[in-house]
Amino acid sequence: MEGWRAVRADGRVRPELLAAARAQPRLRRLFPWTGMGELHFSRCTEKRWTWDLPYIAPAQGGGYRVLGPSRAQSVGPADTPEQAVAMVLDHLPPDCGAAFLGTPGELAAQEAVLGPADTPPAGG
Repeated sequence: MEGWRAVRADGRVRPELLAAARAQPRLRRLFPWTGMGELHFSRCTEKRWTWDLPYIAPAQGGGYRVLGPSRAQSVGPADTPEQAVAMVLDHLPPDCGAAFLGTPGELAAQEAVLGPADTPPAGG
């Protein structure tokens, strides 16, 4: 919840995109972060957030580009925030659950022991 408040407060992501992403339960459970007007999603709550999920960037002239997980990977263009969010949802790993309370290193250690589907979420 705190991550969503921080992203909204920093003002770098278009409000309509933030609202569309926040409205989706699977994305709401992840930890959002921003960079260069982009909306990223992390599987953990502490820096350096995970970089293994698709993200949404504003496109020049309007609309959006869905990329990722790396900057070299393009999922495709989207005209509306809802289309961009749907593309992210379609490209989430099937075992992508709620954000883990901790760092990427702690998440990796937890997953090495329990497996991704068994890792407790933030606050869980």
